[in-house]
This record gives sequence, C-alpha cells and structure tokens, in this order.
Amino acid sequence: MPNKVRRVVTGHDGQGTAVVLMDSDIESVTRSAGVSSALLWVTDETPADMSGSADRGARSIGVPPPRNGSILRVVDFPPVAGDIKVDNAAFTAEMGIDAQNRRKGKYTDHPFMHRTKSIDYAIVLAGEIDMLLDDSKVHLKAGDIMVQQGTNHAWVNTGKETCRIAFVLIGAQEPDVLKGTPGEH
Repeated sequence: MPNKVRRVVTGHDGQGTAVVLMDSDIESVTRSAGVSSALLWVTDETPADMSGSADRGARSIGVPPPRNGSILRVVDFPPVAGDIKVDNAAFTAEMGIDAQNRRKGKYTDHPFMHRTKSIDYAIVLAGEIDMLLDDSKVHLKAGDIMVQQGTNHAWVNTGKETCRIAFVLIGAQEPDVLKGTPGEH
C-alpha cells in the first residue's frame, strides 16, 4: 500500500468562485512499530474558519485534535506478529496522547492502549484490524465504520496486509463517568 494520500482541497477565489486550492500527494510519517500516518487537515475552532487558502495540514500536531477543533488523517497499520515490543509511555508521549486515564481490564496493558478527549470517526478503507477496548475487542474490515467516544483503545492488525483507516477526530468534552482524578473511575 502506498505511503502517501492524494489530498484535494477546494475553496474560493477572490471573486467567490469555487476552485481547487490544493491537489497533491501527502507523504506519510512513520511512527512506532511501523505505523504511518498522513496528516491532511486540522481546524482549531468550531465552527471552522474556511477563509483564506492556507494549508491547514502543514503543521506538526500529535494524535488529539485541538480542544475545539478537528483533525483528518489517514493511518496505515502494518501487520504485527507475536508480542509487540513497544514501551507504552514512549509510544503515548510520541503521539501526544493520554496513557494515564486507564482502567484495569483484559487488554489495558497492551502497549498501544490510549485514549483521546475526542469523538473519532474511523473509516476502514483497506484491510482488517482489531480495536481493543478495556475488556473486549471488535474486528473491523474494509467498509466498516467505528465511532469511538473517548474510550481506552488500541489498534492491532493481526492480518496479513496493511490496514488503512481514515480518521476524523473532533475535540470533545470528557465523558461524565470519567470526570475527576485519573484512575478513579
């Protein structure tokens, strides 16, 4: 699977006519355990500012979206075999995500376990993958869509081919049941 994504961005010219502002391949960046992602667009506010022609994907940002914003990215998860040798603290620090607000459960010690304060729309474009939760997992395949609401989760590809997922993350409030001190829920 290619490690780039074609991104087409439309907008308006000076007269208000709809035009293509950008049309280019966005290269993926490889992270821990061979997972690679292409950042396509980021908004910092809701409602989003659609004025101008700035490339809102040309920035460095971790996994979570801005507090009141959103992120669009495509992630490629390579197949893994056997035990995954990744330090969770290093993984979550590299990704800019929370590893502290964790429950104890069947899968919570998985090295990719994390959570973000966001609603995530995950659209599986190719391949298959398992999403681990605290005590359960769900198997997803191309065409499936997952709505993830700030839960502990980890993505694990135990298949034979790379799994490609498009993610839209939207900043959200902490679920009521998780408000308070980390670890006390």
